[in-house]
Amino acid sequence: MQVSTYLKDTYRDQADTQVIAVGSREGAPWVAVADCLFHPQGGGQPADRGWLDGSEVVPVRDHESGLIVARAPEGAGLPVFTEGQPVKARIDLETRKTHAALHTAGHLIEAAGRAQGWTCAGNIHFPGQARIEFTADRPDARLADPQGREELTAALRETVAAAIAEDLPVTADHGEQGQRIVRLGTLHAAPCGGTHVRSLADLAEVALPTLKVKKGRIRVSYTAAHRPR
Repeated sequence: MQVSTYLKDTYRDQADTQVIAVGSREGAPWVAVADCLFHPQGGGQPADRGWLDGSEVVPVRDHESGLIVARAPEGAGLPVFTEGQPVKARIDLETRKTHAALHTAGHLIEAAGRAQGWTCAGNIHFPGQARIEFTADRPDARLADPQGREELTAALRETVAAAIAEDLPVTADHGEQGQRIVRLGTLHAAPCGGTHVRSLADLAEVALPTLKVKKGRIRVSYTAAHRPR
């Protein structure tokens, strides 16, 4: 059985575990371990950078087996692993913290947009590309005016800064349908399979350039970092 440890503890960066399955996909070998530290790419979040017994691996979700499996980076090879073999798994914790900060900041910005009466229409939490896209549920003349867009962005910034100053807790539980729900205090809740910081005070350098409107969507780009602790 595989346990998705990355969902239980964002900050755990290594584990002594064992191989539970091996296989191949499109000619590329893969290995799955019981204690899975590795977050695969998905839900707008990039994959972790990880290692098994010192060999760099890229985690991906194998839809046939339902497992998160580790493959070699493109152009590299994977050592031979066997079922039951003990292995040490490790992730790059600084990369994980960056991804977690961006993902949590994205949820916070979504909450700020919803407070404006907008509906989230898409998101991406990749470094250098992070943005949340909304649709407006009702007409707003400010969206067509440069000064109006800056005023709206200032309102988003104010909501974000207030929540960080309040240091709202970031928690996860499971809804009635079994889906994982990530919560920012009582401000926001959304289904999510990503990694997140412990509380909003972990966020630093959250910056929102003036929002843009493209093809009927409100695009809020942002940057964020994890506060050193």
